[in-house]
Amino acid sequence: MTDRVITLESRADLTLDRYRRVAWEGATVRIGAEAGARIAAARAAFLRLIEQPGITVYGVTSGYGQQAKIRLDEAGRKAQAKRPPYPDMASFGPPMPERVTRGIVFARLANFLGGHAAVSLPLAEAVAALLDDPSLPLVPMDGLGGAGEILALSHLFVPLAERVTLAEKEALALINGSPMASALIADSVLLAERRLAVAEEIFALAYEAFQAPREHLDEALGTLWGDPHETATLARMRALIAGGTDRRRPYQAPVSFRILPRLLARARRAEAEARRAAGVSLAAVTDNPVYLPPGDEADPAHPNGRIASTGGYHNAMAAPAMDELAAAYADLCTLADRIAAKTLDGAISLLPDQLGTGDGALPYLGCTPMALVGYGEQARRAAARTFLPGAESGGFGQNDVATNSSFAWIGQAEAGRMLESALATLALVASQAFHATGRAVPPALAARLGQIRAAVPPLEGPTAPGPAAAQIAADFRAAIYP
Repeated sequence: MTDRVITLESRADLTLDRYRRVAWEGATVRIGAEAGARIAAARAAFLRLIEQPGITVYGVTSGYGQQAKIRLDEAGRKAQAKRPPYPDMASFGPPMPERVTRGIVFARLANFLGGHAAVSLPLAEAVAALLDDPSLPLVPMDGLGGAGEILALSHLFVPLAERVTLAEKEALALINGSPMASALIADSVLLAERRLAVAEEIFALAYEAFQAPREHLDEALGTLWGDPHETATLARMRALIAGGTDRRRPYQAPVSFRILPRLLARARRAEAEARRAAGVSLAAVTDNPVYLPPGDEADPAHPNGRIASTGGYHNAMAAPAMDELAAAYADLCTLADRIAAKTLDGAISLLPDQLGTGDGALPYLGCTPMALVGYGEQARRAAARTFLPGAESGGFGQNDVATNSSFAWIGQAEAGRMLESALATLALVASQAFHATGRAVPPALAARLGQIRAAVPPLEGPTAPGPAAAQIAADFRAAIYP
């Protein structure tokens, strides 16, 4: 394995770190010798299996979808196998980011590496080789209401299906399973990791700007509360404000400051659960029908392996994990709003009044909490819980429940974007508070304040705060997104 080429030998190689390198950093993959031998052996055994009289394999000896009751003879199954899945390209709309489509291709290989998709080695290698191309087919984000992921995956893999000659089960193996859900939860985790690192620094900056009492972050609270994420957050906040002013507020800060470590810990907890879901999902076999090669079970009754029809293509852990990230983002937007408003109000913050008078003597920031209310409301709407879609509209016989991971991913992405806007606005308010008091920032926050002021120097006189905050948000986003 080199930095740019990753060799995959088993599903255990499909890790979140390798996902990041492939999807975000452009690394390519190759199927290793051991995996290649396993894939080839499984394919040979599968071809022997489907020659047995009376065997039923969905999509191989039967038709697809509502045609599953139709049984195919050898000529019929070979003719069906060669047809690319054009009918499944029914959705359209804005495309998913390139990093996500690369991630889907990477996750697609989970079904292949152990032979469970029963595809040929040349097809598996052709899928892996898609990552050599810097420009993959576009996958629309809208309209993904199918029972599985065939609407999205057909857009990604039909161009490959047009270039190769497909055999039994191979078209189905390209578009079945849940590699999209795996990619979406993995992408959400990687973004959350970076987004929450920014959030902790900006909230710590605002906490110090307000001169909130250190007792709200006391080490003893971690023991009293008993949660490792809260303990870690308290320690992180203490480290970020270490070396700050000893002139603190003489009595407790408003609720938004006191509950801050617990709400940041809630976001850490959501990120940890999403990380666990991503790790499981990336390495999971989710094909339908799934092939169990003979080496999997050493069952003398099935010398050529066996087939099981499954619901593996429905990832039931991805959407709830992304929903919790979105909810954490929305709540942090609320805290950003409250903390900014309290900081600007000198009667509460005990700081020089930053609201200004509108006469030009001070920059007027009184409307920034209004914008923060807007960001928070947009985040809350985006963070609405993602339930199973009520039904698939077309009837399609057995396909009566749609998957929901794409809806959850869109929600967390929008809630995350709103949090970035809220953090940028809070950063502007905190920067101004430090400027108004002439205080130095704690050492651990100096680089972050320097970045903020490089984008927006301290405001003097009448200034539009929205464009200023937008400059800060652009810098945050450049640090968060690949």
